Amino acid sequence: MGRSLKKGPYVDAKLLKRVMAAKAAGDHKPIKTWARRCTIVPEFVNQTFEIHNGKIFHKVFVTEDMVGHKLGEFSPTRTFRGHVGRKR
Repeated sequence: MGRSLKKGPYVDAKLLKRVMAAKAAGDHKPIKTWARRCTIVPEFVNQTFEIHNGKIFHKVFVTEDMVGHKLGEFSPTRTFRGHVGRKR
């Protein structure tokens, strides 16, 4: 179930503040974050994030196509090890 349109998208205020400061300074270092539920807004475009998945940080470069999605969608939490094969 989605968030109410009246409330608008959830954007972590601290993260948005850090992105604005990095853009003002022209800094292109990755921003480390644990805010997986934060919605990607247009201000995040062309910024690199390191998103925590519970174990490690995944580097994610945000493009225009990602706007409206959540940061956590681009940092998988489960490791796929393949399907079980037939034993011979």
